[in-house]
Amino acid sequence: MRILAIDPGYERLGVSILEKTNCKEILVFSECFKTKSTLPFVERLELLGREVKKVIDGYSPKALAIENLFIETNQKTAMRVAEVRGAILYQARLLGLDIYEYTPLQVKVATTGYGKATKTQVSLMVKKLVSGAEKVKQDDEIDAIAIGITHFAYFRPSKTVVK
Repeated sequence: MRILAIDPGYERLGVSILEKTNCKEILVFSECFKTKSTLPFVERLELLGREVKKVIDGYSPKALAIENLFIETNQKTAMRVAEVRGAILYQARLLGLDIYEYTPLQVKVATTGYGKATKTQVSLMVKKLVSGAEKVKQDDEIDAIAIGITHFAYFRPSKTVVK
């Protein structure tokens, strides 16, 4: 199974394509798309949407795994990230992907086994669990890969009974 995993943001968008074969996760593609703060937000949104479409078109994932929005203190930033998520969700559905959303707690538990894990602990485990992830340096990419790991940990395909 091939999936697209995204850590949403409008300054930096972590994107990864992962495959699971025989209980092994493999990193197929990873990137951190960045937008300039000098651009109007609508242009940044469009650029990110285009980049996500290119990745979907180029790698043909079957599903999107994306992190749920977590609002801490800065509501303006949270609103912008929510708009980015909306554009990505729209693009993914438009291109026929199934969508799965995961909380930060689920991501930490799936990657480290501990819901209060630090970013450093998540990063170390991502690099141990996913073939090819050891070369990744950007935090946003690591987070996207962790979201992909979470999808593989939680997702259970429905079984169709043939009579």
